Amino acid sequence: MDDSESPSAGYEARLERTVQELNSRKAQLEDALHQLRASVAALGPGLSAKDSLEIMTKAYRDVAEAEPLLPPPGSPLPALLAIRRAQQATTESNEYSDLQVATKEQLERRIETEQASLRDQQALQTALEARIQSLRDGLESRVEKPESQLVKERIAELKKQNDHWATQTSSLMKQLDWFIGEHLGPMLAAEELGGPVVGGLMDLDPDDLSAGFSTHGKLKTAKSEPDQDKRQQRIDDIWGPRDEDGQPIRREETQRDEAAAAGADMRELTEQLMNKLIEADGETSAAYVEIPRESAAARFLVRSKVAIFHPRDARKLRLVDFGRDLED
Repeated sequence: MDDSESPSAGYEARLERTVQELNSRKAQLEDALHQLRASVAALGPGLSAKDSLEIMTKAYRDVAEAEPLLPPPGSPLPALLAIRRAQQATTESNEYSDLQVATKEQLERRIETEQASLRDQQALQTALEARIQSLRDGLESRVEKPESQLVKERIAELKKQNDHWATQTSSLMKQLDWFIGEHLGPMLAAEELGGPVVGGLMDLDPDDLSAGFSTHGKLKTAKSEPDQDKRQQRIDDIWGPRDEDGQPIRREETQRDEAAAAGADMRELTEQLMNKLIEADGETSAAYVEIPRESAAARFLVRSKVAIFHPRDARKLRLVDFGRDLED
């Protein structure tokens, strides 16, 4: 046997001896118990209370005077008992630690909630103090200045606001015009020609639209030299001006591609809707624009939730007045 195996073999041997000793002691105790029961049975049923007391006294005295059962030197029993006690203590410590972790997490969440509430209260207090101070300053200013001066300042303030919003409106209209020309126009043209809806086909080249789309919505291969007369006729049929009966008016002098025509249609429709909304002055029924057909531009505005059709007349369209409720 190798030296590395000797400690393990010795431990196994000591453990086996301890088990044998415990079994031997168990057998001795069982034998003593059997003898005690036999002696009690031999005394018969006439055992008095005094005899029972004497027997119990003698038994307790024998147990007290007997040497305690201790494991022999080198026995692994003390180590096993110590390990069991250590495992029990470790288990109890882990359970207590888990309980403390859960309690700590609850306290941390409560602290976070209280801190958030405190921040909200502090922000509200700061806002109220600022508002109170603003009202005081405004009141003092009104008391100190004459009425004519206040009117002039108010007019100047309104003019400044009007100039600001006019500048913002002009900037937004320029950005919208650029977006329509660069991105939205080709996608609107593709939808009108039987292709995917706006957003389904990105980065379209306007020259590729001359061939149109297949019945499955796939872009056809453009010819190197397309028939410009047929192309312009198709553009006029879809995006050209129409007479009172809704029929397209031919325009021989105008040469446009599909993307430019769709972009112009979107700009014209957007301008009509905006002007009509301003003229309506908040009256919903007067904000509708009658459209000659349900174009891709109109469908795009509706899908984008910028405009809505009339609930009883699909030929009428209006912008959503975001300053009012979305529903009439």
